[in-house]
Amino acid sequence: MSSSPSDRERQERERLNTGSAGDGVAPAGSHDGTMAARGAAKPARNGANAALGAVKPGGGGAKAPLGAVKPGGGGAKAPLGAVKPGGGGAKAPLGAVKPGGGGAKAPLGAVKPGGGGAKAPLGAVKPGGGGAKAALGAVKAAGGPTKAARDGAAPAAGMIPRVPIPVVSPLLPPSRPNRAARNVLRRLVQGETPPTAPMNIVERLAGSPYANPMIQVGKADESARKTIDFALRLAETMFRYGAGALEVETSIIAVTAAFGLRNIEVDITNQSVIINYAHRDGVPITLLRVVRSWTNNYAGLVQVHELVTDIVTGGVARAEAYRRLDTIIKRPKPFPRWMVSLAEAVFAAAVVGVIGGSPFGMGVALLTILLAGQVARVLGKWRVPDFFVTAFTSFIVTMVAVVCFMVHVPLSPSMVVAGGILLLLPSGRLVSAVQDAINGFPVTASGRFLSAFLTFGAIVAGIAVALVAAAMLGGDRITVAEPIVGALPLYVILPLVALATVAICIAEQTSVRLLVPTMAVALVGYMAYYFGMQLGLGGRFAPALAAVVIGILARVIALRLGAPQLVVAVPSIIFLLVGLSIFRAMFVMTLTPGDSVTGAVGIFNALVVILAVAAGVVLGDNMARPLTRTNGHKDRRRNRRR
Repeated sequence: MSSSPSDRERQERERLNTGSAGDGVAPAGSHDGTMAARGAAKPARNGANAALGAVKPGGGGAKAPLGAVKPGGGGAKAPLGAVKPGGGGAKAPLGAVKPGGGGAKAPLGAVKPGGGGAKAPLGAVKPGGGGAKAALGAVKAAGGPTKAARDGAAPAAGMIPRVPIPVVSPLLPPSRPNRAARNVLRRLVQGETPPTAPMNIVERLAGSPYANPMIQVGKADESARKTIDFALRLAETMFRYGAGALEVETSIIAVTAAFGLRNIEVDITNQSVIINYAHRDGVPITLLRVVRSWTNNYAGLVQVHELVTDIVTGGVARAEAYRRLDTIIKRPKPFPRWMVSLAEAVFAAAVVGVIGGSPFGMGVALLTILLAGQVARVLGKWRVPDFFVTAFTSFIVTMVAVVCFMVHVPLSPSMVVAGGILLLLPSGRLVSAVQDAINGFPVTASGRFLSAFLTFGAIVAGIAVALVAAAMLGGDRITVAEPIVGALPLYVILPLVALATVAICIAEQTSVRLLVPTMAVALVGYMAYYFGMQLGLGGRFAPALAAVVIGILARVIALRLGAPQLVVAVPSIIFLLVGLSIFRAMFVMTLTPGDSVTGAVGIFNALVVILAVAAGVVLGDNMARPLTRTNGHKDRRRNRRR
């Protein structure tokens, strides 16, 4: 049966539509009730079943396979992913695009191009239709109003939000500032204090017995003149009693700081003290005090040290300090004059025994010093300069040696002279001069060196005059500078050292309670010297070792007993006899022209020994500072707060 024209046309359209469906394109429009698969177009009527990928242009009731496009007809079911363009009541799968029809529901992520009341999921694009709502962040292409998502809103159901992954730092303990490293770095970076800037009181007092003074709050500037005058009087008293430049300076700074004056300037020479105080927006104050006399009074120096300590701790006001200083100055010395003269003679006799003299030689030295001491006291009353007093005393001692030699007394003349001039030798002054030079007082050290060498010159001059006078009287020339080597055993020397130390302490007017501690320090120092010589350290290094030991013990014991270090250290180093070698060298260089080179070498060696002894005492004092710092940590914290 031949096909009618209408049938041919329908077959032709079906063939064309079948070719288009294979490409997944729906040419037709939409009808209500149909379901469209994802990405497909179903344009035609109801009821037609198309093959996979085919387009069924018409007919009701036909079933389209999965992925097919059903162009028309009601009630047809489109598979998942198909696009159903029309038909009422049809259901579109998830992700399908339902282009038209009322009441159809589009899945999450689908694009619903038209129709009223349809809801677009989050992130979908809703191109048309009134009243449709666009999800957060979606783009609403056409139709009704669009709502944009806001930052930070919670995502809708079915969406996987992008959550930033937090960067987790490793669990480490919080860093703590290293104060020690910071302080070291600050010292390396910061420059030095300008040389003309006012001294820092706390730094200058660091390491001294008067560190961290208790500052008295009050009208310090209004009474600055009285405070400076008291400090000058205190410094003059300390100089007269034999204190060193460092002790005087630290005492001045500690007292003025305790009474409220900071940033002062102190200038100390051999016999004068200058204090300058310039307050901001005030009139500068400069006062000078000259020290014109000296005396041996270590007991008074101990009392001054106690007064300064009480002022620093805040227990004494300025008026009370004035009264106590006047009492110290007017207080009599602990030992009478006759006992001092006897102690000087005993000291000379004991030292003669230490250097190898016989008991007879010790007796001669005792009588010689008694005679010379009385002559020197008479000359002192006549206001004779010290140079001539020393020269006349050495003349008397040498004449005694000449007389003993002329009457054939079995005694070495050099032993008699050595025993007689021991008290005249400025051994302590030499050591103090070197200490001042080491501690930063070159002017004071130069003055003391000059004074010491003038004393040596006076001794040599007196001995030379006595020898010339003996030669004019017909006597033989004697040698008084030959070295003396001791031959006594140690158990005999140690009691002599103890006796000599106690005797020189009495001669220096040391406090009674310091006699035994000073004797103990001297014995320990001599033991160090003796064993150093036995070990072969030599005549230069062994005295330095003994001086270090004495410096350490003297600071520890003296500060524990409320006294300055030099009160114990100076009497304890006398047995090293640093002055005797200087005398021998100067005598050889002056009176024996043929041995001038030998004398010059002897002076150099003696100066080396003196420098070693003085440096050893200063080194020992510094080494003992940690042992005498009772509140070291608190002191450092208070220093940092300042």
